[in-house]
Amino acid sequence: MKLIQQWKEFRQFQNEERSMTLEDILLRAGISTETVTKEQALNIPAVSAAVGLISDTVASLPIILYKEESGKVTEVKDDRVSLLNDDTKDSLDGFQFKKALVEDYLLDGAGYAYINRERNKIKSLHYVSYNNVSVNINADPIFKNYDILVNGTTYSDYEFIKLTRKTKDGVTGKGVIQENNKMLSVAYNSLVFEDILVRTGGNKKGFITSENKLDAEAITALKEAWKNLYKNNSENVVVLNKGLSFQEASNTSVEMELNSNKKTNSIEVCKMFKVPPSLFEGTATDEVHESFIKICINPILKAIETAVNKDLLLPSEKGSFYFAVDTNEILKGNILKRYQAYSEAVKAGWISKNEIRYREDYEAIEGLDIVTMSLGEVIYDTNSKKYFTPNMDSVTNSGMTKQALKGGGNIEN
Repeated sequence: MKLIQQWKEFRQFQNEERSMTLEDILLRAGISTETVTKEQALNIPAVSAAVGLISDTVASLPIILYKEESGKVTEVKDDRVSLLNDDTKDSLDGFQFKKALVEDYLLDGAGYAYINRERNKIKSLHYVSYNNVSVNINADPIFKNYDILVNGTTYSDYEFIKLTRKTKDGVTGKGVIQENNKMLSVAYNSLVFEDILVRTGGNKKGFITSENKLDAEAITALKEAWKNLYKNNSENVVVLNKGLSFQEASNTSVEMELNSNKKTNSIEVCKMFKVPPSLFEGTATDEVHESFIKICINPILKAIETAVNKDLLLPSEKGSFYFAVDTNEILKGNILKRYQAYSEAVKAGWISKNEIRYREDYEAIEGLDIVTMSLGEVIYDTNSKKYFTPNMDSVTNSGMTKQALKGGGNIEN
């Protein structure tokens, strides 16, 4: 009768185990399911990989200063460009500087950099960790104003570059961790649960049944032996005396689907960062790469451009000068597509071969500063309202009728 009662209790517990959720299993194992921190989130492989891919891609692209004047755009050589791309005059170089800003932007919702000015000249740029920054915002919902505090020192708005994600005030934002904390908590705690299984040597839970009643000393000795078994050390054998037997508990649904859950969690994390999972599997097509650049990278580049234009340009420069990210570096990973794009640009006549050589870091060749055009095309000047036909060496007014054009009337040679 005693054995029958023990068997009924075992079956009841077994059914309860099968119906338990992942959170129940984690709580029973003593794992917290509270808010996930930045450090914990980066322990999730999918998060670390996505943040690394995005930040490396963005940080590798140079930022260029342009000037627009009378409809003509020219590149400007300026110390601010060198600070952004090469040497920030701080402990971080240009690549590390942009990478750190993007990491804080993605995970915390905002990246900050102090602008060290001497009058109108910028001497250096200093990345400041998100954890060291606090913001004091006024209560006016219309005329918003704020101060930035670092280690108790107050700074004004214009003294910082502020790269913000999903912001409502221009200085604070919402990162992926805050936005998807529950999902990240599941992924992180699943990782911790798997770690516990590994550290216990993969030994399964079970029950010990005894034909006779055990005294306190025997129970203590048995518990200690079992504890050593699950420590994953050299003590990997437990000796059961006569009358004792071990009944192994079956796999719970959570344990059986742990690997499947990991794959699902990784896909969900990739969705958070708008990164196609195939990029990490080596199966991504050119279309997938293009979609990644368009959907994930381009919005971040636009956020960087607007941030540096707002804070690094003088009031007198705004309107004619602007910073822009050179996205040509992205195409350098695909030489065939890059050369095809150059070929189409040359055929269209809007770029010269020397301009292409400059983009590819080659020296200019005399005589290649020309653009080609077809003699069979008619060129229309929107300013003078006249047509020019190259193969006829003629200029005609836009107001002429088709009959006049056919007859050759009112043609300027």
